[in-house]
Amino acid sequence: MNESAYLPKSLVPGCFGWLGASMSIILSTPKVDELSSAAEALKRWQLDEGALQLHSGDLGWHSQNGAEATAGAIRMWSCDGEVLAIGLLDGPGLVRLAVAPDRREDAALAHRLAADLDDPAGGVRAGDDAIVEARGAELLTQLLLKRGWERDEPWTTFHRTLSEPVEGSGPRVETIEPDRAEVWVAVHWSAFRGSVCTDADRHRTVGRWLTMAGGPFYGDARSLAVFDENDDAVAVAAVWSAGPGRPGLLEPMGVHHGHRGRYYGTAVTLAAAAALRDLGSSSAGVCVESSNAGAMATYASAGFTPSAEVTDLRRGPR
Repeated sequence: MNESAYLPKSLVPGCFGWLGASMSIILSTPKVDELSSAAEALKRWQLDEGALQLHSGDLGWHSQNGAEATAGAIRMWSCDGEVLAIGLLDGPGLVRLAVAPDRREDAALAHRLAADLDDPAGGVRAGDDAIVEARGAELLTQLLLKRGWERDEPWTTFHRTLSEPVEGSGPRVETIEPDRAEVWVAVHWSAFRGSVCTDADRHRTVGRWLTMAGGPFYGDARSLAVFDENDDAVAVAAVWSAGPGRPGLLEPMGVHHGHRGRYYGTAVTLAAAAALRDLGSSSAGVCVESSNAGAMATYASAGFTPSAEVTDLRRGPR
């Protein structure tokens, strides 16, 4: 049920606060040809300080599913032509959210977001179990907590300023082009799955990577690989620029299962920061589960500084 149905007419949420609102907030799913407007909004909202919210690079990584599927997974809240918030349905029950920085304390928007996120029939999430990532949106967080949501696992955002050149740590680094996609995919598979990659797995994941590389977001991205003394790829990362003077995203980063503990994670993280600086980014950012001690140590060793922990919000069956 839309929360505004229970409010006096003078308090029905609209664009400009609770009183005298002239237009209503609209929830929509973009078409493929509107993906660029969603990405541009997310780029404008990136800040060097504070929690790392949904980034245009997150849309880029999700675009392995294809442009049409990516558009179908996006929810946009707008008013009078202005995009106020964007959500990405990034897996079963998970909504990753970004709110325009100057709208984070807007009561009308926060109440509308809370109502939509809390209603499984509202078109934002499916099913009773749900997780919302709403970093930096403190008013929305408080409203969801009042509705019975609970804090989930803590995450830590790491930033590294890119005002000065980034010095590498020795191993050879290569920017992976589409004709070398299989090299990148093999390391990523090992880092995140740790299992044998079959021919069918390889064909499918390379196809997804090529879909991403040929999609609408990859012009702002680079895929990097670090090689050892035997010229074997041992660590990979992807970086996503939000444009000159804005924070770039490092996502994902992984080290081959058989080559961990040799500082290759630090090497590829430094290479990623250097690549973002070359793209004009003001800083590099990444967010990691606070329980992942290895990743936390890797980012710290690469000169990234942690911010205060943030938590997702979880809602179970009622």
